[in-house]
Amino acid sequence: MTKKEKIEKFIEKYNGYLITSLVCNEDISKTYVAQYIKEHGMEKVSRGLYIMDDVWPDELFILQQRNGAIIYSGETALYLHGLTDREYSSVCVTVPQGYNASHLKDNDFDVSVKYAAPDLYKIGICEIASSSGNLVKVYDKERCICDLIMNRNKYEVQVFQTAIKEYMSSKDKKLSQLIVYADMMGIRDEVMKYVEVLV
Repeated sequence: MTKKEKIEKFIEKYNGYLITSLVCNEDISKTYVAQYIKEHGMEKVSRGLYIMDDVWPDELFILQQRNGAIIYSGETALYLHGLTDREYSSVCVTVPQGYNASHLKDNDFDVSVKYAAPDLYKIGICEIASSSGNLVKVYDKERCICDLIMNRNKYEVQVFQTAIKEYMSSKDKKLSQLIVYADMMGIRDEVMKYVEVLV
């Protein structure tokens, strides 16, 4: 496989994006990659991240490529999991306590940042395809439900009720995992109330 073919395979895999660090790991020089980018009129969307000119930018994928520590959470995660049909008004992310998130405000869209203690930050991270088909890090459904119940006063009633009902009626729910997370987050009793009523 030629260098050009390798690059094109990467671009196809990442839906029109070129991540230079990944390509350079395949014994392709930075000079060759830069030449390819120039010849194909690719646009720089972030440090080390380029996009083909016929591809619609995926804000969630780009934001996470720029900021490896962010995990999509809150209404953004609920939407990605299909637990709400209402599209999020701001992009909700969680970062570990102590992370300087001031640069996240310098975006073309609204970003809502939540801080979590390091042990809670790591609970339930998974990957899911964004609406553009790119994999992004997001909290799994069980973690989303725990966060939802823990912060129920911060959600609109309709969003809260829809998400709980959608989760409890879904075939792929993992109630044992939900209880484990609830224990770790100190909200077992509150979570059990919903489990007992709705399952």
